[in-house]
This record gives sequence, C-alpha cells and structure tokens, in this order.
Amino acid sequence: MIAVTGITGNVGSVVARHLLAAKQNVRGVLRDERKAQSWADAGCEIAIADIGDASTMAAAFAGAEAVFILVPPVFDPSPGFPEALATAATLKSALQSARPGKVVYLSTIGAQAKQANLLTQHSLIENTLRELPLPITFLRPGWFMENCGWDVAPARESGVIPSFLQPLDKPVPMVATADIGEVAAELLQEAWNGPRVVELEGPKRVTPNEIAAAFSDLLGRAVRTESVPRETWDSLFRSQGMKNPEPRIGMLDGFNEGWIDFEGGENGIRKGNVALKTVLKTLIDRQNA
Repeated sequence: MIAVTGITGNVGSVVARHLLAAKQNVRGVLRDERKAQSWADAGCEIAIADIGDASTMAAAFAGAEAVFILVPPVFDPSPGFPEALATAATLKSALQSARPGKVVYLSTIGAQAKQANLLTQHSLIENTLRELPLPITFLRPGWFMENCGWDVAPARESGVIPSFLQPLDKPVPMVATADIGEVAAELLQEAWNGPRVVELEGPKRVTPNEIAAAFSDLLGRAVRTESVPRETWDSLFRSQGMKNPEPRIGMLDGFNEGWIDFEGGENGIRKGNVALKTVLKTLIDRQNA
C-alpha cells in the first residue's frame, strides 16, 4: 500500500490516479474528511491526518510500503522559518514511528542553495529527513507552469502580464504538475537505497516573453510581458498583505540571478512531456468555466 498526502491537490491527485491505474493499493491522506468520498469511491483507503500532528501522520503512514509527502505551501513564512522547522520535526517523528518502506518527498529546484529564500523551507525539511535511516527521494521540480494562473486575467483584460521573472528573455526551468505527479508515481514504485535527489523540468525552458506569446495565440489578442521594477517589490508585496516579503524576494532574485537552479546540471535532469501551451489552455478553460 502507498500512502499519498495532498491527494486532493493538483500534484497529489495525479500521483494517486497513476498509482491506481498501475493497480497499486492507495491510502489517501487528507485533513478534511468532507473531501474524502470521491477518493474512497475511486478505491482508496482513507486516513484523516494533520501535517501538524505527528501521531495522526504516523497512523496514516503505518504499514505503508511507500509514502508520498507533499507539505502545504507557506507563502509568507515567519522570520527563521519556524513553520518549516515544525513540519520537519513532525514528519521526522511520524516516519520514525511508522517506518514505511520508502519515501518520496516533493521538494523544489534550488533546495541546495545556501542563500535564504522562500524555498529554504524545503531545504530545512530535506536536511531533517536525511537523518532518517530510510530510502528517501527528494523530487525537485522546476517552477510550476500552473503559476501562470495568475497571468490569465491580466493577459485577457489588458494584454500586459507583470513579470517578476527577469530579464524577460531569460529561460526558466518550468514543469507541469501533471508531469510532477506522473514522475512521483513512478518513483514510488522503484527500489533504491538511502537518500537520493531527482530533478525534473518540462520539455523545454521557457522565457516570460514566450509565456506572453503563448497567451497571445490562445486568447487571439496581443499579449506582452512587462517587468515589475525590483525596487517596488517590497512595498508591493506588503500592500498585498505579506508581513515578511524578504523570502519571496530572495526566491525571485535566485531565479533571476541564476543561483536557484538544478544541482546536478542539465545532463542529469529528467524531462517531462507536458508543454506550456497545454497548461495555459487548461488554465484559461478553467477560468472560463
């Protein structure tokens, strides 16, 4: 049996569907019991657990041949990342207690970076889970193509997409959640020893200008990107309600300056199959529904 956290989300749901298609027994780990019925109907065992509660997480992982772990994102972490440290401690305790056969943890590109940034949360969790005597894979995908969901409205309404990724002609490693889920399901069915890192991106790297061009084709109107000046980010993010924007700014700087990148170099990166335009069409259709 394979336990899948985050089964109601974009990635976890894909992981579960691929495992079910492969005739694997799946235990869906959910926090909200109201969302469990459709997965129970699909043939999943259900476990109700909270990422902040080590005892319920240990029960959810108990008896599992493999566990897929996806932690809820914290976009405005407190200074020092106490939320990530607490999650790391909870997961370590739960896994020590349950002793599953193997673990796949959904991490991120750039988890090896030394400079503090929003993705440091995954670095901290990786470092803690590496202490466990378990086979564990850290799946590090690139920038999620689905982040372009924020761009649908401005592309349609004004034809101008504000971009924090700069310069506008700089290719960025991106990947679709469909590819992440499929690869995670494959990894959960593999055998390996100790900790390992698997890095993943889409078929090709994408520039902000290419995102605009794809929107132009799909929407049938001119769309262009426009850089958001770096000096405005702090005040802008605070005006949007963020209390501690420095980690987010650090992450964007990391992508733009190149120190958030894959650790193993391009030759060792796995490639997904889903093109950016496919994801953008889905995002547009979803907002049209």
